[in-house]
Amino acid sequence: MSRPRGEGITDGERYDNGMVVRREVLSDAHVDRATANRTEMTEEFQDFISRYAWGEIWTRPGLDRRSRSIAVITALIARGHHEELAMHLRAALRNGLTVDEVKEVILQSAIYCGVPDANTAFRIAQEVYGSD
Repeated sequence: MSRPRGEGITDGERYDNGMVVRREVLSDAHVDRATANRTEMTEEFQDFISRYAWGEIWTRPGLDRRSRSIAVITALIARGHHEELAMHLRAALRNGLTVDEVKEVILQSAIYCGVPDANTAFRIAQEVYGSD
């Protein structure tokens, strides 16, 4: 009988696995800044996202990182999370997407998330990638 994913894995292992993926996706510099800026108030949150967002979800085998980036970019556009969007636009390139593919994701989001949201996403993408 197969065991559920994550069973038998300690929180410490989940955290370590999450930090590996977090660094690969977001960059060492970004993660180093986030961990250096931890405070008593944010320390548990940083631990939580490392263990669960990165160590539990981003490590699942069901989607590759390119697909996860597409899903995340779309969700961030839909929710208007602009600071996170800029971070994940940079991460998308590390996950194998091209700038042209990101453009297509933003165009697709215009239909399902709204033209104003896509317009903002294009502005942010130009800031992140440069104005070609």
